[in-house]
Amino acid sequence: MLNPTQTSWVILAGGQASRMGGKDKGLIELNKKPLIKHVIERLSPQTSHILINANRNQELYAQFGPVFSDQFANYPGPMGGIHAGLMHAPTDWVGFVPCDSPQISDDLVARFCAEVTESSDILVAHDGDHQQPVFTLYHKRVLPKLTAFLERGDRKIILLYKECNTSYVDFSDAPNCFVNLNTPQELAQFGTLES
Repeated sequence: MLNPTQTSWVILAGGQASRMGGKDKGLIELNKKPLIKHVIERLSPQTSHILINANRNQELYAQFGPVFSDQFANYPGPMGGIHAGLMHAPTDWVGFVPCDSPQISDDLVARFCAEVTESSDILVAHDGDHQQPVFTLYHKRVLPKLTAFLERGDRKIILLYKECNTSYVDFSDAPNCFVNLNTPQELAQFGTLES
């Protein structure tokens, strides 16, 4: 079992948000607060190390914490943010969550830490039906494999999982953790549910 204090957590806000009309998703407001602030409010009681991966609007994100961008050009998706997070985080274990999931579980960090073993490389949340690859915890020893993976132009995360000792963390009792807001319609519907 890993102590949560031995982990850093990166909020992935580096995507192109094409389904949100290209607006920077983490900065879009839900109930008068940027989405990333909702995520930080859920995460900050669980960890003292929070970083942000963003490829645009870094100065706006900087008000919420340390910000860094992808090392790889052309937006390799969440894997680019995970790669950059492993390079920038101060701890050997680095967790990741997306910027557009305002209902992250209050025990997310503890659940991940409880599942770590001596041989773990990557832990991935599972909602009972599907894996949730942007809710994940990596050991820095994966970095060389991930670098090679991205340099080859690979994007299928399952291929990296096969190269590493990957296990899954059960969140089947907490499906709301993974509600993410990808479109203006989803955002509007969620806002009315919440208020």
